[in-house]
Amino acid sequence: MAKPRSPKSSKFPSASLKAKGTAKPPAGLPDRETLLAFLRDAGESGKADIARHFGLKGADRRALREMLRALEADGSLGKRGRRGFAEAGALPPVGVVDVVERDADGDLYVRLTKGGEDLPQVRLAPGKGDAAAGGAPGMGDRLLVRFETLESGETEARLIKRLGQSAHKVLGVIRKHRRETRVEPVDRKSKESLLLNEQEAKDLKEGDLVLAQVGTASARYGPKFGKVLEVVGSEDDPRAASLIAIHSHGIPTGFSEEAEAEAGAARPPTLEGRDDLRDLPFVTIDPVDARDHDDAVYAHPDPEAGNAGGWVVWVAIADVAAYVRPGSALDRDAREKGNSVYFPDRVEPMLPETLSNGLCSLREGENRATLAVRMVFDAQGRKKSHKFVRGLMRSAAKLSYEQAQAAVDGQPDDKTGPLLDPILQPLWAAFRLMGKGREQRSPLAIESDERRIIIKEGEIQSITRRASLEAHKLIEEMMIQANVCAAESLEAKRTPLIYRVHDTPSQEKVMSLVEFLQTLEVKWSKGEAPTTARFNKLLDDTRESPHAAIINEVVLRTQMQAHYSSDNLGHFGLNLARYAHFTSPIRRYADLIVHRALIRALGLGTDGLTDQDIAQIKDTAEVITHAERRAMAAERDATDRYIAAFLADRVGATFTGRITGVTRFGLFVKLDETGADGLVPVSTLGEEYFVHDDRMHALVGERTGKRFPLGLAVEVKLREATPVTGGLLFEMLTDALPVDPKAPRPRLGIRGKPAIKPRGGPPKGVRRGKRK
Repeated sequence: MAKPRSPKSSKFPSASLKAKGTAKPPAGLPDRETLLAFLRDAGESGKADIARHFGLKGADRRALREMLRALEADGSLGKRGRRGFAEAGALPPVGVVDVVERDADGDLYVRLTKGGEDLPQVRLAPGKGDAAAGGAPGMGDRLLVRFETLESGETEARLIKRLGQSAHKVLGVIRKHRRETRVEPVDRKSKESLLLNEQEAKDLKEGDLVLAQVGTASARYGPKFGKVLEVVGSEDDPRAASLIAIHSHGIPTGFSEEAEAEAGAARPPTLEGRDDLRDLPFVTIDPVDARDHDDAVYAHPDPEAGNAGGWVVWVAIADVAAYVRPGSALDRDAREKGNSVYFPDRVEPMLPETLSNGLCSLREGENRATLAVRMVFDAQGRKKSHKFVRGLMRSAAKLSYEQAQAAVDGQPDDKTGPLLDPILQPLWAAFRLMGKGREQRSPLAIESDERRIIIKEGEIQSITRRASLEAHKLIEEMMIQANVCAAESLEAKRTPLIYRVHDTPSQEKVMSLVEFLQTLEVKWSKGEAPTTARFNKLLDDTRESPHAAIINEVVLRTQMQAHYSSDNLGHFGLNLARYAHFTSPIRRYADLIVHRALIRALGLGTDGLTDQDIAQIKDTAEVITHAERRAMAAERDATDRYIAAFLADRVGATFTGRITGVTRFGLFVKLDETGADGLVPVSTLGEEYFVHDDRMHALVGERTGKRFPLGLAVEVKLREATPVTGGLLFEMLTDALPVDPKAPRPRLGIRGKPAIKPRGGPPKGVRRGKRK
């Protein structure tokens, strides 16, 4: 039985080993045994992380690639994911697995979903954590597990959480033909439909959305049979897009009867054990359609003589910990959900509405329990001190971002007029002071282009660009500072917590950025460290250039993905040494854990972090990271489907847009009007072969050298819109750019391999399409 690596290591091997005090190895290419020993300790690592750990550059990095290929070829290494490596037979500390077998004793066996072909099946530890993880698993389920080695030397998988549907289940649409009924998958990546027998199909209607079990093939080369497990709706349902996203991503819905009962038994807060903050005129500033209000703010000049020009900023957060107690049914459901999931037409909340929109929401004019932080800033915008208070508050007003901004800009309404001088102007004055500190910190300033889908009575009314107001930035900065205070206080008390971490971009990503910038004649020295200030300088220097949009996009892609961790890796994007989520406990479980930690560490009550919470804090960080990414994918997929439905009656129309993705199989184009993303297949681009130059982020014609680069403004025709999958197909109307005489020789094909064969045919891996 294969042994896993030590669970103590993280997905960021270099940082993890450094944190444990491991001596830095001598610079230079390691020998075979040293490299294998590093991977044995790290568990899994990419080429860039290995090179960074051993301090490799130039020729040594190229030699490392050859060594990795050789070790992989002789069976010493196995692939993990797209670019990672691990010692052959090694398991990660945590992984996503499928339940693939049940033995005669009823024990379940699992196998890693990705990169696990060279690994054996591992027994699932029976009965451990089933309730907290979402119930006992069964055949075909997909799970998040921790691998542990027993004293006997056997490896077992301990269940952390049940995930969404496994690869053995398909969400699809019923399509009836004259002689057969099929389940056509809604996932654009899946090409395999399932055949239903007559008995299975007789009660189903064309267009039904169903969850089906994958069976055996009907013939050696024919489609597989399927068994319908559940009818979840209809593709004609106005809410089909969100229904599909919920089911295809396994988003938990609803609440257990016990959780609903606990929520129904909740009572309004009293002053017992709380400071009375009702004389402070807090206001909530949220989206116009917000129903749950996590946070409220208030600011005033610092009365202390020793802090002339300084300000006091209060941030009051809903005290969810007072209602959702550790180990309760509410707590179990909230941990499983991880966060609220927001769709254009609905919300799947983390907490029942009785709490999320009721007793926990900081409603205008109603007494509410709060965990608030009082922050003091000096005249240079630096935070001097802070203090947490568990209190009772009453919001003076519920305002929208647009409403508050209009008032400060000189257009108050009947509600904001009386609030302008005593509340809003002081808030803006404090925010401008805090801006001095933010400017010195220099967080990453990437521009985003978010869209808002307006749905009324099941129909999309409009798709508009989200405005970026000063009011948004005010709330964002005050929440960031409150989050920093939470992390600082807990570290000072040596209390375990869940950090929000964002790692420094990998060397591989930075080198890819540098190579791309060279093609635009934009300078970035290969020796320069990736700092937020350096990225911001790049963005500022090119903001007025024709390449501004493409550089913004590539800088964004250079960044790592933020996640939750019980180990502090810092937050690169915000340029903060420590950071934790504290300000949204109604919709994020991470914030609830931080609230409990503060209550325990600061002696603010008996309902704080428990020993059980602490024991499973690493697992909790992994569970909620998965939940967050699952929610992001579901929200993105639902948005794609709604946009495809919005554009379905405009097939044949032309649109302007910009190339936002370049792959060997085509170009991704984002439309200016709606922000919709669609594909221009490479096979439709003309008479010559276009192949991918990964350094220039472009498709380049083999014969003429003409190119379609990332960021190019183009005109396209909509050829196909499929609402059930969210797919859009475009036809390119804009001609390719001519050869750039200053550009380096195109690097075509797959990185590190010959781009063009000496005779005949396109590079290996480039698909020939039908010519038109």
